[in-house]
This record gives sequence, C-alpha cells and structure tokens, in this order.
Amino acid sequence: MTATSFERGHAVFWDKKSQKWCYLDNGEIANDKRTCIRCGELPTPEGYDACLGYIPGISSACCGHGVEKPYEVKK
Repeated sequence: MTATSFERGHAVFWDKKSQKWCYLDNGEIANDKRTCIRCGELPTPEGYDACLGYIPGISSACCGHGVEKPYEVKK
C-alpha cells in the first residue's frame, strides 16, 4: 500500500526509495514549484494559498485546490 495525498491539487505519493513525496503523473520529487490547479497561482511568499491570502484569527487554512473541501483552523 502506498501513501497518497495532494500538493496544491496535484496527486502525490510517498516514494519509499527516495523517502520523499513525488508527483503521481511523472514520478518527479514534489518540490512546491507547481501552481494550484484551482486558481493557477503559487503560494504567497508567506506560504498562504494565493486565493485566500492572510486571514486574521486563523492558524491554518486551505482552499482545497479543487480536489478537497476547503478548511480553516482558528487560533
């Protein structure tokens, strides 16, 4: 069984050999260089989803990137 997840909407899997997350479509190491499949943007320099930006009173949030439900976690 292989662990799978998403990075900005792109399917990734845990590669036991390299001990890194890799993109499912081409096997390359997931490197945070791909844009969000929903909004087409990279994260802000602070690390926020570009379509959400900074949200006061929230410790973490995700737009869902078109494949998961959005969420936010209050501080």
